[in-house]
Amino acid sequence: MKNTFLLFFLCFSVLINAQTGRKMKILNADVTYTDEQNPDLTISIGNVYVEIDGATIRCKRVEIYNKDNYLKAQGDVVMNQGDTIIQTSKFADYDGNKKLAKAWGEVELKDPTMVLTTETLHFDREKQYLYYNTKGTIKDSVNVLKSRVGNFYLKNKKFQALSKVVITNPDQVIETDHLDYYTNSGKAYLYKPSTITGDKSVIYTEKGYQDTKNKISHLTKNSWIKYDDRRIQGDSIYYDENRNFSSATGNIIVTDTINNGTLKGGYGEFYRAKDSAFLTNRAVAISLVENDSLFIHGDTLLLTGKPEERIIRAYNHVKFFKSDLSGKCDSLYTSQVAGITKMFRKPILWSQENQITGDVIHFLHNKETEQLDSLKVLGNSFMVQKDSIGYNQTKGKNILGKFEDNDLKIVDVIGNGEVIHYVRNTEQELIGIMKMRCSNLNLTIDNKQIQTIEFRVKPDGKTYPEEELHVNDRQLKGLVWRIKEKPKNKNDIFIHDPGDDIIMQEERVKERLQRIEDAKEAERKRIQELEAKKLQEQQDSISKTNEDIEKLKIDVKESKEKLKSAKDITGKKDE
Repeated sequence: MKNTFLLFFLCFSVLINAQTGRKMKILNADVTYTDEQNPDLTISIGNVYVEIDGATIRCKRVEIYNKDNYLKAQGDVVMNQGDTIIQTSKFADYDGNKKLAKAWGEVELKDPTMVLTTETLHFDREKQYLYYNTKGTIKDSVNVLKSRVGNFYLKNKKFQALSKVVITNPDQVIETDHLDYYTNSGKAYLYKPSTITGDKSVIYTEKGYQDTKNKISHLTKNSWIKYDDRRIQGDSIYYDENRNFSSATGNIIVTDTINNGTLKGGYGEFYRAKDSAFLTNRAVAISLVENDSLFIHGDTLLLTGKPEERIIRAYNHVKFFKSDLSGKCDSLYTSQVAGITKMFRKPILWSQENQITGDVIHFLHNKETEQLDSLKVLGNSFMVQKDSIGYNQTKGKNILGKFEDNDLKIVDVIGNGEVIHYVRNTEQELIGIMKMRCSNLNLTIDNKQIQTIEFRVKPDGKTYPEEELHVNDRQLKGLVWRIKEKPKNKNDIFIHDPGDDIIMQEERVKERLQRIEDAKEAERKRIQELEAKKLQEQQDSISKTNEDIEKLKIDVKESKEKLKSAKDITGKKDE
């Protein structure tokens, strides 16, 4: 009788729900009854199975408030939404009118892409939106995400994590206070100060994006990357960890902790595996040399090599500045480890009061003391020093110089030496003007002034009284005083001097023409060598043919002699 009553009540309950438009349906329960004190309350116990708004709930016990369309479930609660979302908890409430669910007690929510666990989870089924504020963990195929507060939007698989957020995967850890994470793509968007720590790198940003599956980051606010001996920061940074490649735009600063060097520019590319860097847009390399900074600028800067073999190359509109040395050229090569710098295309060097030019200029630093050590000026060498009434000039094929305490002390001119020097006494009174030619000569310098000149091979010339040497004879061919181009501070290295582009273009044209001529000459030599080789082969062939003919003649002669001997023997036998 009791079972018949329960069956009748269950059918009546379903009928009433259907008639009143309620969407909560008890599909199964071991026991279902109406609360005596509250006839609106239906209670089901044991293997409860309820359908609500297209979803189902399984649990051990459920209370349904029919009038309010409200449900309370407890005991191994399992909520299914379609075939994709399954939620388990100890307890759950559901408001059928507002379509709001609350689950608590070891909550776990699963869909095909992730698993969410927390202590209390709120679910807005109308908006397909979940949130928690009791700490939560999301696991997908790649990452584990933890946060104190979380919002999950089921339609676009977007998870918004807030407060003490940590994403962990086998390769890196992301820490932040606000990110949006898409579980289907593994993409994370960062909105607060964030740190991404990998096996060999650390990334910091206050706004950015990261593809956690493909290990690609795009950082857009107060960002930097640190790996090995290098730290890269800029307004915008792109980083591909798989390719070991990064690029940066705007206010770039690259710090080399091993070589005490810094790079700055507006755009840069960095190749970690090759340990190389490429910078443009007001690019400058800053190196610490003997507690003094050397600033090198070029339209393009290129750094290559490991820290112990680091090389800097600068191209186009190159200028550099140091308190005791500055220079200018079209391209430059410097090895920080070897301590050598090479200047190409119209190079000019200013050391103390000296202006030095040539086809190519090399200067070296002592690797131990970091002081200037020596100087080489190769081809069309010219050194000028301004006097109060003229210019002290030294010219030759090549110039070799030696520094002491960063001051140029000794200068040797090798080949085609020429000198114009204003000779003065100790009171700096003019004695005369020396004009000499000599194949090789030596100068010593002290207190920035030429002290002695030694003429070593066939000197020709003399010291003239000032009035006897015409002003037009006081300049050696090729003299150009270029003090206006000299960088006077670190900011001057960015100045492009008028006419430089035309001059350098002419130089490049000359170089190309020279390369063409060199290639033609090499081709002529190759053809001559081939023709000589062919002629020699022909002569060798003729010689061999002649040798074969001579050998054949000898063989014929020997054959005739053998034939004659045979006839003689045959004739004797006949007799």
